[in-house]
Amino acid sequence: MLNRYETVFILTPVLSDVQMKEAVDKFKGLIVEAGGKMVNEENWGLRKLAYPIQKKSTGFYQLFEFEANPEFIAKFETAFRRDERVLRFLSFRLDKYAMAYAEKRRSTKKEQKEN
Repeated sequence: MLNRYETVFILTPVLSDVQMKEAVDKFKGLIVEAGGKMVNEENWGLRKLAYPIQKKSTGFYQLFEFEANPEFIAKFETAFRRDERVLRFLSFRLDKYAMAYAEKRRSTKKEQKEN
């Protein structure tokens, strides 16, 4: 049984666009390889951090919404910890209310883009 998860991770700001895309593709690939399914992906771009992390004050934010087996999350988070390009990450399981909120947020973003 697949659960729906949301992961936000912050990549170090010293990466080039190509390196950033490479890192994002790597994590996306891990999800697909494990039999998971990407639901949504958002690149929030370069943002200021609330506090310095590893002497950096900005980072590239990326959001993944995906479906995967519960056992996969431990392996996924280990991959984040081993990758020096990742400053921070947070994964959590979406319950039905969070899923409804995520759907609503996505449809609102689509409407804004269309207008």
